[in-house]
Amino acid sequence: MVRPLRWFMLLLVLLTAASSAVVPARAGEFTFATDYLAIETGDGRILPFSVELALTPEQRARGLMFREAMAPDAGMLFLFDREAPRAFWMKNTYLPLDILFLDRTGRIVSIAADTEPLSEAPIPSGAPAKAVLELNAGAAAALGIAPGDRVAYRAFGM
Repeated sequence: MVRPLRWFMLLLVLLTAASSAVVPARAGEFTFATDYLAIETGDGRILPFSVELALTPEQRARGLMFREAMAPDAGMLFLFDREAPRAFWMKNTYLPLDILFLDRTGRIVSIAADTEPLSEAPIPSGAPAKAVLELNAGAAAALGIAPGDRVAYRAFGM
């Protein structure tokens, strides 16, 4: 349960982010909208991230392929219509990533840490997921992000 002060801080982070327009970001021939979200860790810390949104099948298929760098507080959020078992791969993805699988409420159900760049091996969610958040490899461990933590974003009712 989120304590009232933590809830207020989380709401403040998200309202500040929401007051700025969702703007497109270009990646090759693809354009991704960008937005903000926050992760609330088990110990109550609020971690804000700027994310690109992969919303269409084409955007989800492209993801972070061919990128050579990503800011430390950035990521990509893949949103799906329904919760289901998911599997990702790293084909044409040069950046090692932490892949966070999220349920329909934004709760992290599993984390694939430090994935291998360019691998075509499937990376399964291990549980039904409605969304996937990709961060730079090592971010989850360095920031203390773990399964059970919650991603606050409007797609999850926040």
